[in-house]
Amino acid sequence: MSDAELVLRSTRVITPEGTRAATVAVSAGTITAVLPYDAEVPAGARVEDVGDHVLLPGLIDTHMHVNDPGRTEWEGFWTATRAAAAGGITTLVDMPLNSLPPTTTVQHLRIKRDVARDKAHIDVGFWGGALPDNVKDLRPLHEAGVFGFKAFLSPSGVDEFPHLDQERLAVSLAEIAGFDGLLIVHAEDPHHLAAAPQHGGPRYADFLASRPRDAEDTAIAALIAQARRLGARVHVLHLSSGDALPLIRAARAEGVRLTVETCPHYLTLTAEEVPDGASEFKCCPPIREAANQDLLWEALADGTIDCVVTDHSPSTADLKTTDFATAWGGISGLQLSLSAVWTEARRRGHTLEDVVTWMSARTAALAGLDGRKGAIAPGRDADFAVLAPDETFTVDPAGLQHRNRVTAYAGRTLHGVVKSTWLRGRRVYADGEFTPPRGMLLDRPR
Repeated sequence: MSDAELVLRSTRVITPEGTRAATVAVSAGTITAVLPYDAEVPAGARVEDVGDHVLLPGLIDTHMHVNDPGRTEWEGFWTATRAAAAGGITTLVDMPLNSLPPTTTVQHLRIKRDVARDKAHIDVGFWGGALPDNVKDLRPLHEAGVFGFKAFLSPSGVDEFPHLDQERLAVSLAEIAGFDGLLIVHAEDPHHLAAAPQHGGPRYADFLASRPRDAEDTAIAALIAQARRLGARVHVLHLSSGDALPLIRAARAEGVRLTVETCPHYLTLTAEEVPDGASEFKCCPPIREAANQDLLWEALADGTIDCVVTDHSPSTADLKTTDFATAWGGISGLQLSLSAVWTEARRRGHTLEDVVTWMSARTAALAGLDGRKGAIAPGRDADFAVLAPDETFTVDPAGLQHRNRVTAYAGRTLHGVVKSTWLRGRRVYADGEFTPPRGMLLDRPR
C-alpha cells in the first residue's frame, strides 16, 4: 500500500471473507488493499482509526422516491441524499415516478440528471419507467444509462404513471428482454384490489383488508409466467405477502430469472401495532401481521428474498390524513433503515454481516454495481459507513434530514448509530455534520 493516501483501521471490518480486525488502504477513491490490523502505514498516508466501531461497506438503496423535480416539496435530492448519508447509505437509485416529469423518456432523464447534479451528497443512479405508451422509449433509455425499468400492475397513485395490464406487460417485457434489461415490478393485481372491501376511514384493519395478500400473489404468479415465457429478467418490488414465497421458490428452482426485495417496515413493523388513523404507517402493499413478518424473515435467511431496500416514499404532512383510503401511501425511512433492520435482525439471531449482505452486497448486484460497490475489497469504491452497533437512540423526527419529518418509527428505540459515512475515501457525514455535495451521477455499467 505504498501509494495509499488514506488508511482506515478498525478492530471490526466487514469484508466478503468475514469480520476481522483490518487496515483498509485507499488511493484515488478506490480500495487498494485490505491488510492485517497492524500493517505498517506508509509515510504521508492519513490514518483514521475508528477503534471498535464497525467499518462496513456503504449501503446501496435501489428503491426510493426523491420526487425531484416537480414534487420537490415532498423530498428533493438535497434532503434525500443528506438523509441517506446520515443513515450510512452511499448510493441510491431513484424511482422514475412522483417526479414531474417521470423518467419515461431520454429527455425526462436529462431533466432529472440536471436537477440532481449539484445536490447529491452521495452517488445517484436512475430507474426508467415502463408505461403503456412508451415502448419505443425503452431501448433509448437503456442506452442512456438507466439501471432498468419500473412498472406497476395496478394503479400507481399518480395519473402521469399509468399501470400496465397483462397485454401491455407482455409487450414491454418482450422489448426489455430483447436487450436483456431488467423490469422491476410493483406486483398487485387490480382485479383483486377492486374486489376487496373498500370502506375507507381511520381503521387500519379496514385498510389492510383493502389490500389483500392474494392481490400480490396473483400478480407475482402472472409476472413469473411472463418472465418464464420470454426468458426475461424481472424483480419483485417491496414483497409483503408471505403467501407468495412458495411461488417464488418454485420459479427460481426451475430457472426463472427472478429476484425479490422486501423493506424495513415489513420486517420491523406489524399490523397489530398500527394505531387507527396513523397513516404514517400507510404503504402499498401494506404492513401485515406478525405471523406474516416471520415468513419474510425466514425467506431472507434462506435466500428466497434477495435484498432489503427502503421504498422511501415521502409526502408533505398534509397528505398524511387520518383516512387510510385518501392518505398518501408511503413510508419515510431512508435515514433509519440500517438501524431499524439491524435492531430486529439482532433480536432474531442474525449478524451484521447478514445485514450488509442484504443491504449492500445484493443491492449492488441487483443494480449491476457489484464490480464497483457493495464490499470492502480491493478495486471497489472506498464507500464506507462507520457504525456503533450496540449504541441505541430513540427516534426523534426533529433529528431527521428528510424534508418532511413524518415517520412511522417515531419514539422507537433502535440499535446502531452511524458515526460517519465515506464516499470514495472522503468523509461526507460525521456526527450530524455534512460536507458540501460530492456525489456522482451513475450510469448502468456497460
